[in-house]
Parts: sequence; structure tokens; C-alpha cells
Amino acid sequence: MGKITEQQILSMAPNSSAVANARKISAGGGFVSFSKTEDDMFYLGECMGSGKSNYTVSADFIEGGLPLIRCSCPSRQYPCKHGLALLFEIEKGKPCSICQLPDTIREKREKKERRAAKNTEKSQDQTGNASSKGKKAGKAARVKKMKKQLEGISVLKKLIDSLLSFGLGTLEGTSLKSYKDLAKQLGDYYLPGPQILLNRLILESEAYQKDQDPSHQEQIITILVHINALIKKAEEYLKAKVETDNGEDDDSILYEELGGIWNLERLNQLGRSREGAKLLQLSFEVHFDAARKELIDKGYYIDCGSGEILSTLNYRPVKALKYVRQEDSVFDVLKIPLLTFYPGNVNPRVRWERADFEPLTLKTLQEVRALAEPELTPLIKKVKNVIKNPLDAKEAAVFIAYQKISMIEADRASGSQAFYVLEDKAGSRIVLRDLRGREGTVNMLPKLWDRGLLYNQALFGMMFYDATDHRICVQPFSIVTEQAVIRLAY
Repeated sequence: MGKITEQQILSMAPNSSAVANARKISAGGGFVSFSKTEDDMFYLGECMGSGKSNYTVSADFIEGGLPLIRCSCPSRQYPCKHGLALLFEIEKGKPCSICQLPDTIREKREKKERRAAKNTEKSQDQTGNASSKGKKAGKAARVKKMKKQLEGISVLKKLIDSLLSFGLGTLEGTSLKSYKDLAKQLGDYYLPGPQILLNRLILESEAYQKDQDPSHQEQIITILVHINALIKKAEEYLKAKVETDNGEDDDSILYEELGGIWNLERLNQLGRSREGAKLLQLSFEVHFDAARKELIDKGYYIDCGSGEILSTLNYRPVKALKYVRQEDSVFDVLKIPLLTFYPGNVNPRVRWERADFEPLTLKTLQEVRALAEPELTPLIKKVKNVIKNPLDAKEAAVFIAYQKISMIEADRASGSQAFYVLEDKAGSRIVLRDLRGREGTVNMLPKLWDRGLLYNQALFGMMFYDATDHRICVQPFSIVTEQAVIRLAY
């Protein structure tokens, strides 16, 4: 059935501007005709536009879940504003006439079915009956690429060894230029991962030269430790692959650390998938990564069955912002037929091809709250063991039940400032503090309209080690109550 919610429409939109324009079209009576087939699986509209002729726009629900949008307008966005406007017409239940399924749409459906069947046959042929010649050619190319990566790792190793020998003072002037030159060269060695790390190192060094903030030096050291560990692990990994003439990718985290891009189908082949997942988004953020020159949309979800905290990433290169769809906050519960996992130990990244949306109920909230960690002490120990690994993230998303959140008043004698702490039922405490470079959320706590939110609730946040005073802290992102998910940041 062709049913869709506003939340689903927003999840499909390429950006907020397209949504705003679509609402105007729908509210302003932009459709001169609106019809659907008797089975409610196909909707057709004729929409006024800026061109001489009206645009023909359709929504096809034949595959279930989110519909396939088609429009005759010249926009390169998907869905375009006319397609989104048609979905708003459907969502509002506006009256429409009955039409026959156009022959062109029937042909497109049949063509898609034939293509899917052909791809299945091709995939089976490739896995079961591919020629040995083709396999050998692909294998040789992958091994050759790994040999080139080893060359690049060797060059990077010499640079880092030199830096560690002569000190951080070499990260300036003409020496810094040589680092920038090498960062560009790493792309030629098929090492975009180390290239990004080196770019981060350069950016932190340039920032330190401008403001002399010691926190930049802390970051430089952290990045150097990461690069050094990656060099050692990558050398072992690549040499073993080359020596055994094994060019196949596997589920090692090093594949992505070196800059490999995972294929969804390949991850599923490696068994990194789960059927019938049910997820609730607890937080969503967008930040600019200067080293990658990309905007990154990042969502955090809790698996309503296992309680595992998962993440999603959507990279949008600055040069292609118009053509890459921006992700957004999701407030409904997602029911995902097949959930795919990327390799990783901390809040694994996940991805899916299709999801059904269902309203968030009080029962689901109750189930989710029951999944919160009951005590801080074992959780802190667990996170410490994870973030001390040089190749793992230096922060971990956590979901914990608390007895209360309170403020520790400032002490004039010692010069300490006031700060918030979270306390569990056992009386253990942890400081609430904003992460460096993240949107501030702690300042939202005194602005909560209901002081009851500070007692006996569950908090989702980011646990991290703050080197300034050698303390494990948490940045609060949302509070889960019996009635709703209260977000402190979007």
C-alpha cells in the first residue's frame, strides 16, 4: 500500500531546502492533476514548474518501504522538490482520481526485474563459475596495489621516524611544507587513510602556530601514536598478504584504515549482517572534517533488542554538496530487514538498503530504557580498555541509567569552576563535559523545562578521556524518559 509518513519523507530529502520548496508546492496547489492506481501502489501527478510545460512526477511503491520517485524536471537532486511535494500530497491524503498504470512504468518495472535477475545470475556465475583467467587477473592487480601501499608505508615511516627523532619543532616552516607534499603523494600509493591522518597532523600544527594552545600538541601526539601503530600493523598485514599472494579483502579493520571502501554486498558475503533489526536513533550530528574536506552526517542508534549502540556515517564532499543527499534526524523506529556491519570495535558502523518506519511507542521506550547500563564503574572500565587501543576511536557512545544529575558548585579557594556530574544508583559519579570541537550540550542542562529530567532517567552520551586533567568524562547528547527522547543536540 502507498502509505508514507512525514518522517519518511524527510529521511528521503536531499536537503532542507528541497523540503521547504516541496511544502510550498504542496500547500500552494502546485498540482494540476493527482491520481493513483486502484492498488495504491503507484501515484501520478502533474505539477506546475518554471518550464513551459508542466512536470510529470510519480511515486512507485512496488518494492515496499520507501517509494521510487520519477520526475520529468531537469533537477539532478533525488528526489527533486516536485517528487517530495507529491509525497506530501500522499501523506496528507489529498483526494485523487483513479488511473491506469502507464505502459512506460510497466516497462520500467519489467526491465528492472530482468536486470535484477540478470545480476543474480551474473553474481552466481562470478562466485561459482568465473574463469580462472579472470580470477588471476583480479588477484594480480590487488597484490600489485598492496605492494605499492607497502612502498608508501615505508616512505611515511621514514618521515614519522624523523619527526619523532628531531621533535615537534620540525612541524613548521619549510619542514611543514615537506609534510604537505608527502600527504599529497600518499594518494598515489593508494593510502587515503594515512593521507587523512597526516592532514590532521598538519592542521593541528598550523593551529598551534597561530594560538599556541597546548591542546593542539595533545592532539598531535595522539595522531602520531595512531599513525605509528597503523604503520606497524599495516606492514605486517600487507606483507602477509603479498607473501601468500592473497589479494582478497577480508573483515580486518586495517582494510578501511588504509583507505579501502567497503562494498555492501561484500560485507554481507563475509557474514557481517543481521536480519530483522529494530533501531531507535538517540542522537544525530553534522560536522565538517577539514582533513577530509567533507561534511559528515553521523547518527547514533540503539538496537532495541540487544542494546548495542551503533552508528551511521554519511560523507558529503564539499565539492559535491549539491548532489549528495544529506542525512537527518530520525524520530520513528526503524525496522530493517537486513542490517550490515562494518568492521570495528567501538559503536560499529552500520548500513542498510531498506527500512520500514513505525511510530515510537511508550512500550518501545520502556524496552529501550531497560537496556541502559545500570552502573558506571564496569562501563568506565570497559570503555578504558577500548579507547587505549591506538587504532580505535578515542571516544565511545554509552547509554546509562542514572539516579541524578547535579551541579558541583564553584570553589573560590581552589579556583575550580562549577560543573555537572552524573550519579548512578550505586553512588558512583562521572563529570559531564563537552568534547573538544563538538557542539556544546552541557549548557542545555540548566535550560531543561522539567527538573524531573535530572532524576531517575537514562542518558545517552559520549564517554572520553580528557587529557587536560586526566579524567574520564561524558558529553550528554540525549535523555530517554518514559515519554520521549529529549535531545540536547541535533
